[in-house]
Amino acid sequence: MKALLLFVGWCLLFVLSWPVALLALVLAPLVWLLSLPLRLVGITFDALFALLRALFMLPARLLGGR
Repeated sequence: MKALLLFVGWCLLFVLSWPVALLALVLAPLVWLLSLPLRLVGITFDALFALLRALFMLPARLLGGR
C-alpha cells in the first residue's frame, strides 16, 4: 500500500511539474546511499544501549527481580 501511494504521489508530481519529478527520481537512490551510514550508526547505538541495559539489569535478574 505504501508503494502504491508513493507511485500515485510521484505521478501527481509528474503531471504538475515533470522536471522536479524526474529530479526526484534521479536523486532518490543518492539520498538512500547517503542515509546508509546514518542507519548503521543508529543500529550500532541501539545495540550498545541494549548491551548497557542488559548489564545494568543483570544484578536484579540474578536476585530474582523482573
